[in-house]
Amino acid sequence: MGKVKEMPYSEKYTKVIENMKFDEAFILPFIQENLGSRAVGVLKDIWQKGCKPIEGASFEEKYEVAYGNWICLMKSVYSFIRKQMSEDAIKKFERAEVEALKKKSAGPTLVLLKLIGLFSPGRAFAMTAKQIAYQLQWLTPYAVPELTRNKAVLDIPHCKILDFHDTDAICLVGCQSTYPMWVAEQFKVKMKFNRLGNSCTWTLTPLT
Repeated sequence: MGKVKEMPYSEKYTKVIENMKFDEAFILPFIQENLGSRAVGVLKDIWQKGCKPIEGASFEEKYEVAYGNWICLMKSVYSFIRKQMSEDAIKKFERAEVEALKKKSAGPTLVLLKLIGLFSPGRAFAMTAKQIAYQLQWLTPYAVPELTRNKAVLDIPHCKILDFHDTDAICLVGCQSTYPMWVAEQFKVKMKFNRLGNSCTWTLTPLT
């Protein structure tokens, strides 16, 4: 992976499971608040029917099954919200996810980065970009050809998310809209996407 340590499959598997639990923890209250208990039950049934049991001898095999389950979870929730509520409700859902991500990421590391940023903004950005580049590896394989104190580039030759049918909403809403809002608000980092077919380039720069 070059400038960033490669995440092992054992950790990728753990990250998928953690993110599924995280997603459920804010999605179900959102559905409960906006559509009620019956809708929560319907959505849970959709998830249960779409998810596969996680089996396999290796962490890579377990990761692949868990990843497919995560795709099923997120794909179904975007479709469910559009059908049961409206297109405008997706924006409300995005805001709920951003707030959940900010709460999840708050802690000593963020405090330390802010302190470093007071004295060395470039160093703080490079540390933040490196952390983001490592932590998001569970989503899809990518290279990091550039990581400096004022810019980081993540090159995705083939996005794993788009290998699955009908996943544009995960790409356009989850990645290209929700993540940039999150990193801008919490880390003061601008995240820009340039997608071409199934390939994509993420560019991170300090938010000024």
